[in-house]
Amino acid sequence: MRIVVSTHQGNLYDEEVDYVVVHSDSDGEFAVMTDHVPVISVMDTGYVKLVKGSDELYVVLVSGIFEFHDNFATILVQEAHIGRSAESAKTHLEEIRKERLERNRQESSDFTQKEKELRENLRKANAGSL
Repeated sequence: MRIVVSTHQGNLYDEEVDYVVVHSDSDGEFAVMTDHVPVISVMDTGYVKLVKGSDELYVVLVSGIFEFHDNFATILVQEAHIGRSAESAKTHLEEIRKERLERNRQESSDFTQKEKELRENLRKANAGSL
């Protein structure tokens, strides 16, 4: 079976696998193997275990959709990270999210400061006054 994992930044994974195990924190777990019946699942947070021979990868994700039909699986996710274990992938994803949150806070603070400076400069220049 073929599986593609896609985020808004592009494909994160696109390969053949033997089977997958889908785990959602809210809905539990199910496996999908070759010739499985079509299935669609909405996922809040969780992971998808990708098994190819003796190799296992884990796609830890936040807000996604899993779809399977005709031996083709598609996972569309807001955020995801691939790791050798669910724990390591989850830890790395959490680190990335924390860094992004801190960067957003800093950008918001910088924007607020620049907006304040602009208002002050406009006031000093008497902009808009006749």
